[in-house]
Amino acid sequence: MPDHDRSGDPADILLVEDNPGDVRLTQEAFKEGQIRNTLHVVTDGVEALDFLRRRGDHADAPLPDIVLLDLNLPRKNGDEVLDEIRSDPDLEYLPVIVLTSSEAQEDVVQSYELQANAYLTKPVDPSEFIETVRSIQQFWLSVVRLPPYDEE
Repeated sequence: MPDHDRSGDPADILLVEDNPGDVRLTQEAFKEGQIRNTLHVVTDGVEALDFLRRRGDHADAPLPDIVLLDLNLPRKNGDEVLDEIRSDPDLEYLPVIVLTSSEAQEDVVQSYELQANAYLTKPVDPSEFIETVRSIQQFWLSVVRLPPYDEE
């Protein structure tokens, strides 16, 4: 993908979230917000890295335009996933937004030390969440210019 100006195209978004309620809420928020995209969902950190590196069941996965990453994940937590993304030359520029219920200051600091692009605390209110998702779509997939990456 030579260019990230995707304002007219549906975006590929990878949601890394193990809580079925939060997955459903996110799917509904995208639907209600009429956000054109393809939302891919994986439920743990190991599967997230398999998706991003196109391994195993995810051999045909697209490289997403953005990753929404929960911190509290089974098998490999969000910090470990973020660390691996940032140390992989093929993924290091991928926008990663930490989307978690944790408001702990140390989690915020740790996420930014691992070079998260943003840290958002999950709102409980569904309409607030739709607004959050709309903001993500508007800012990260329309406004921001990102470096191009080569898709092999």
